[in-house]
Amino acid sequence: MSNVGYIRVSSYGQNTDCQLTDISLDKIFEEKASAKDAHRLQLQECMTWVRDGDTLHVHSIDRLARNLSDLQKIVEQMTDKGVTVRFHKESLTFSGDHDPMQKLMLQMMGAFAEFERSLINERRREGMALAKLKGKQIGAKRKLSSDDVDSIKQRLVKGESKMALAKEYGVTRQTLYTALAR
Repeated sequence: MSNVGYIRVSSYGQNTDCQLTDISLDKIFEEKASAKDAHRLQLQECMTWVRDGDTLHVHSIDRLARNLSDLQKIVEQMTDKGVTVRFHKESLTFSGDHDPMQKLMLQMMGAFAEFERSLINERRREGMALAKLKGKQIGAKRKLSSDDVDSIKQRLVKGESKMALAKEYGVTRQTLYTALAR
């Protein structure tokens, strides 16, 4: 019977210090990855590692999954193995006893996590649209200017090779092809 911790943050700029600090854990699986889906290395390793009788401790539901479908699948896989899943922030514990109230609470909390992710994505899209309207660069800057592309086109007509031109301009051939296609 082990106490296992799963700790996750979305990016390398965030830190995990405030998650499960007061819990005595035998094993910790920690990662910095988005919870947009369940395809996360440490989560998969954790799900493989836990055994019947173990308790999986997670700081909050949104640390485990950001959509209801993944949350339900993960918790169901864990409880089917005999693992108890404990979410500390929400003070919720799930085991394999199929209590209707447990299922309802999991679905409600999972729906809130999914809703929150949708709001985050909506704000991100709105922010990007506003930045574009203000003329700000979105994404990586172009490696070849319009003048560069015009010059390259003229040189290609004269028979120079794309590979040589890409090397001269310090870009990959794919970057060159992409710039020429614009």
